[in-house]
Order: sequence, then structure tokens, then C-alpha cells
Amino acid sequence: MGEPEVHRTVEAVWRMESGRVIAGLTAMLRDLGQAEELAQDALVAALEQWPRDGVPANPGAWLMTVAKRRAVDALRRRQTQDRKLAELGRDLGDEEFTPDFDAALDEPIEDDLLRLIFVACHPILAPHARAALTLRLLGGLTTGEIARAFLASEPAIAQRITRAKQTLAAAHVPFEVPAPAERAERLASVLEVIYLIFNEGYSATAGDDWMRPALCAEALRLARVLQGLMPEEAEVHGLAALLEIQASRTAARTGPDGEPILLNDQDRSRWDQLLIRRGLAALDRARALGGDPGPYALQAEIAACHARARTPEETDWARIAARYAELARVVPSPVVELNRAVAVSFADGPAAGLELARALADEPALAQYHLLPSVLGDLLAKLGHHDEARAEFERAAALTGNARERALLLDRAAACAG
Repeated sequence: MGEPEVHRTVEAVWRMESGRVIAGLTAMLRDLGQAEELAQDALVAALEQWPRDGVPANPGAWLMTVAKRRAVDALRRRQTQDRKLAELGRDLGDEEFTPDFDAALDEPIEDDLLRLIFVACHPILAPHARAALTLRLLGGLTTGEIARAFLASEPAIAQRITRAKQTLAAAHVPFEVPAPAERAERLASVLEVIYLIFNEGYSATAGDDWMRPALCAEALRLARVLQGLMPEEAEVHGLAALLEIQASRTAARTGPDGEPILLNDQDRSRWDQLLIRRGLAALDRARALGGDPGPYALQAEIAACHARARTPEETDWARIAARYAELARVVPSPVVELNRAVAVSFADGPAAGLELARALADEPALAQYHLLPSVLGDLLAKLGHHDEARAEFERAAALTGNARERALLLDRAAACAG
């Protein structure tokens, strides 16, 4: 294997294993910043040694072992170690205490990985700070890659990540799985971050590309990891189900030149059936755990209705509208109500949908939301009100920050004029 191939292998292993390595080190050191530095040292060692010595049989274990040995060295060098050992000795009844550094190399790290997820997604941080830190610590992305993903400057992302770490340190956020009393709120924060990352990849808010599949793939990987770590949490499976089914449409969502293709115009033979099966299986697991479905499970049920329909005409829009009504009760939101208006327009006709959509016109949260005039334009066009529809499509085009979507909306406006 040549050096370029080895470097690509190192990068792939790092993407998969960096979260576990940093989690294991943080558990040992109780210092997130130092843990990341030592993990990076292990990455550098791999880049230096693997081209010369060959890729190890278990590259993830190699990275973990090298990183933890360096962590042990760091612990031994700490000037405060003797004082801490003396304090521990007194706590244990003046018995001599010696840390078992060798055992630390063999400790399981799955629990540590879950702790790291909860730390990186702590609600004390702003959503986009959580997302950047999560991609850095758990996704193994470089600062430059994260900056490109979110169309931000590299210094801005670096500063965002640094401030996030400083905020966590200043707040003395413990490296632990939340206690039952705060578990629901903290888990909601984790799910929100993964969903945010996926959505930014699925329908980019800005830039020249409608999709950024790498972000979708990373969010999907994180959702799958969380499924393995928290198998008894229904909403974890609900989120995974939603992302699997949404991701199944990736190949059909853009044309040859990257132009957007709307749902009902997509070639459904290009939908990934393996991802759909995985999504439906995750949805079944969420249901089997019982209780009322949460917002992600409800959205997954909506996505499943589309996935099961072989043609647009077979879509069960009445069921989708009912699920959106239920979702609006669980998490009241004008965006949910707008989606319900679309579903009602297919179930009961465009006039019924238009009535619901127009009722949202004065919602402050939707004042700059381009999909409201986009939906209004679509429904007005279906009812033959082409001048009004054109004005709405033009307004939507002015509000979106995505070049591909703007072009699509302007094309629809032009079609109304024609």
C-alpha cells in the first residue's frame, strides 16, 4: 500500500475512532482540551509510522493504545500528582494508594463515549457551537472541514470551538451521563444537534449547493452510534429512523447539474432501499419501546409514509396531515403548521391548504422564512392565481440564502408569468 493510500486509511480510521479516543482520554485526564491534544498526537504518530511499518491489524485499538500511553505519561508528569495521591490515601483510611495505569489502557470506553456526547452537546452552549464541537470531537473533522461545511471562515469556527470548550470548563460541566432528573432535557439537546447537522447537509441554508452529503453522512453515523449506546431510548431510534429515510432520497434530490428536484418529481427508483429498510426497522424499535411517540418518531412516521409510496399518487396524505397535527400538539411550531398546510393541500385540496398557510402570514417566526411564500406561491399557482403566485415565488427567492434554491424559485416565478 503506497503512502497516499495509507494516509487515506489513517483519515478514514480517524473519522471513525477519534470520538472514542478523545472520550477515553477525557475519562482518564478529566481535561477535554488536553485529551484532544493527545488524541491529535496519536494521529500524527499514525501518519508517521503506518506508511513505514504498515497499517496495524486493529488500527482503532492502535490509536487508542498510543493515546492512552501518552495520557499515562502526562498524568505521571503532573506536578500535583503526589498531592492528589496523598489526599486519596487519606480518603481511603491512610492506606497506600497507587493508580493502576496499566489497567487504564484496557478499560472499556463505550460509557466514556456516551459521556463525551453529552458534554459536547451540553445545552449551556448555543446550538451551532454544539454542532461545531460535536463534529470536531466526535466526527474527527478538521476546523477547515467544519468551516467549509457551514460556509464560515476557519478562524470563526476555531474561535467557536475554543469558546465552547472554555464555556464548558468555566461551568465545571462534569464528564458524566446526566442524572435521571435532567436526562430528558440533556438527551433532547443531543438529538437537536444531530438533527441540526443533518438538516444543514440535507437542505443547505446558504451557498451554491443544495445539499452537502458529507454532513448528512456524519449526522447519520452519530445517530447510529447513539442507537448503540442508548438502545432503550425510543426517541433515539425515532431520530435514526427519520435520518435513515430522509437520507435514502439523496441521489434523487438533485439533477445532473446539482439543481434541486422536489419530492413529487423525484425518480423513486433511485431511493436507497437499504436505508429505507434500516429506517423502518428503527421506527419499529421506537414503537416497540412504548409510550407516546416523540417529535422525531412522529416525523419518522411521516417520512415512512413517503417511503412506502411507490408513486406520488399512492402517498397517504390524510395520514401525513394527521401526524403533523399530532406533531403540532407535541411541539407547537409555525413551521410544523406550515408543513401541515402542505399535507392538507394534498389531502383535501389546495384551497384548504392555502387557508391554513395564509393564517400563518403574521407569524413573527416566519417573517424571514422563505418556505412560507414558497408554499403560498405553489398553492396559488395550483388554484390558477398566477400573478399572486409569481409575487410569492419572487419573495421566497429574495429570502433564501441558497443559490440553487433561489434559481428554482425564480424559475417557478417565470413559469407563472409565462
